[in-house]
Amino acid sequence: MSLYDFTVTSLDGTPVAMEQYRGQALLIVNVASRCGYTPQYTGLEVLHREYHHRGFSVLAFPCNQFGNQEPGSAADIAAFCTTDYQISFPIFAKIDVNGNHASPLWSFLKQEQPGILGTAAIKWNFTKFLVSQAGAVVKRYGTQTTPEEMDQDVAAVTASTTATRCSTNS
Repeated sequence: MSLYDFTVTSLDGTPVAMEQYRGQALLIVNVASRCGYTPQYTGLEVLHREYHHRGFSVLAFPCNQFGNQEPGSAADIAAFCTTDYQISFPIFAKIDVNGNHASPLWSFLKQEQPGILGTAAIKWNFTKFLVSQAGAVVKRYGTQTTPEEMDQDVAAVTASTTATRCSTNS
């Protein structure tokens, strides 16, 4: 099983094969509009814009499992993200990240990079998974880790992406 075997649902309800992200470095994040960590959207957008030309994308998955902090509809979420944060990265349909109805993609991410002491559960909104251009889940970040603190790691995985592209284009 690999990251590319999953299909997720876009915010507008369209199925999206993760295969389309093959060869890109990714930061996959569970997000919420009414969370104390919501201002991280700003830093996520900065990372996305700074490294997108190197084959990097932030992928956001709204989740309402923590304190009812993402209660809105898909239209509400889209309006919030574009109006309040001018988000240009993909936002997907609302999901569960824990429990019996957890998204299969998120179950995979948790298996690949367990949390502290090997716990699988996502503890809160804005948990992040960094994925290499080869599809390996290389690091898991807690909610308090800001996008700015991840800049060096993103630079490293996108440098690998750029080096791979340069060598295959030569």
